[in-house]
Amino acid sequence: MKPQVQLSENDIARPARRLGRSVFILPSLFTVGNIFCGYYAIIATMRGNYDLAAQAIGVAFILDALDGRIARLTNATSGFGLQLDSLADVISFGIAPSILVFNWGLQSVDHRLGWIAAFTFTICGAMRLARFNVQAGRFKHFVGLPIPAGGVTIAAVVHFFVEPVSTTIGAGVLVVTVFVLAFLMISTLRYSSLKNLTLGRKSHFTILIIALLVALIYAYSRWTLLLLAVGYTSSGPVSRLYHFVRHKRRITEEIRLHDPLEDHQV
Repeated sequence: MKPQVQLSENDIARPARRLGRSVFILPSLFTVGNIFCGYYAIIATMRGNYDLAAQAIGVAFILDALDGRIARLTNATSGFGLQLDSLADVISFGIAPSILVFNWGLQSVDHRLGWIAAFTFTICGAMRLARFNVQAGRFKHFVGLPIPAGGVTIAAVVHFFVEPVSTTIGAGVLVVTVFVLAFLMISTLRYSSLKNLTLGRKSHFTILIIALLVALIYAYSRWTLLLLAVGYTSSGPVSRLYHFVRHKRRITEEIRLHDPLEDHQV
């Protein structure tokens, strides 16, 4: 018979500690992948591979969504991870898209106006992240357009048209678009958050929608990604307008209830 080996408490706890460290590192690995995609997008833009740069920003968006979800699922959220994720977002969704849009579509306008628009997008994205870090966990929605959505919108436009903008009119429209995206990020408009999206037992419809979107992106990536980006970006102003009209209508109805003779006046 083989002699029985008794394990001490330290021997039993050591694998658990290793597993805990691995779980803690896992979200950061996705964040590092996010940074790599942003860096690759900048290099691809400098080499004139604009569509590859746009696709790299799209991959960075997926990694950015996964690192936060994995951190919450494994209870591995930390201040270090939050700051690293913010720095990654500045690179992948602030600097990389601004360099991409400047080289791809802002060459036909005044050079100074082009770089001012691109820099405004970057600095507004950084300010948006700073505000998010201060307000983290206070709201169930986003205040202002999230910088990943802004960066992905630019990437979706580049991926849709592919060919660089060569006309003054097209470049002018693009300048306005970049400025609008920049100011949406520092606005107080509310945007829905997907953090509460769960994939539990009763989420068959959610899984079906995700599968359908994956299929559409695979088959019709240009149209699908552009519509998704524009739809989410415009959801903030549309929601604000809807609530404004609804509020005005409610006030009008209250006035009529308090003054019933108003409807009978000639």
